[in-house]
Amino acid sequence: MMMLTMYKIFETVDEVSRYTAQRLLEKIQTAPKAVLGLATGSTMEPVYAQLLDDMQHSPTDVSQLTTFNLDEYIGLSAEHPQSYNFYMYQHLFNHLHLPAANVHLPDGLAHSIDQACQAYSAAIQAMGGLDLQLLGIGSNGHIGFNEPHTCFNSRTHVVELSEQTRIDNGRFFTNQNETPTHAITMGILDILEAKEIILVATGANKTNIMAQLFESAIDESLPASALKQHPNLTIVMDREAAALLPKQAYKNAV
Repeated sequence: MMMLTMYKIFETVDEVSRYTAQRLLEKIQTAPKAVLGLATGSTMEPVYAQLLDDMQHSPTDVSQLTTFNLDEYIGLSAEHPQSYNFYMYQHLFNHLHLPAANVHLPDGLAHSIDQACQAYSAAIQAMGGLDLQLLGIGSNGHIGFNEPHTCFNSRTHVVELSEQTRIDNGRFFTNQNETPTHAITMGILDILEAKEIILVATGANKTNIMAQLFESAIDESLPASALKQHPNLTIVMDREAAALLPKQAYKNAV
């Protein structure tokens, strides 16, 4: 059984987004110098939209906020419409106007990828680690781009994307063959060292993996199971993503 600090199940994606955005806003307002780990993907789009809307009604100083993104495709420039750099500026950073020096995203075109990976983890540690890490989950249980059998002690590294991940992400590209084969991802240990973690899962395409995650042991074959070791984890789901969870899961919901 999952040992969760908080386990939230809502009826709709809108409710999930409102709750998650409010948690982010509260963190920023109570800790203006917070270091946030941010995620991308379709699950996060309504979360960021809600956060920006909330900030219009509750003006918030973000001048001292620092962000680190989870991952980036290797071979895509920051200007490529499917890069995560482009995604973050489109959905959040262009509207938040964070100081450029405070925004950190892996560089998919770095001259030395391995050195860039080492520097990325070092930069996170130099900030004292992440105060809050926002996560999605892949259909095979990956977090960031940490695919099954990634070592739980991993730092930021290069990963070859699994066939399932490339299929899942291929819908964002004009041609499936254009989907990158490799990515830079924050390591599982980088993620686990965050003081607080919020994992968000919505939609019927996450139903099976969330049931697997609930039942699974902590095992490197399911990367997200590493989160069960974390003392301050919140899993936020809509009713569709939670559809196959046993009644026992709902008893643990807050």
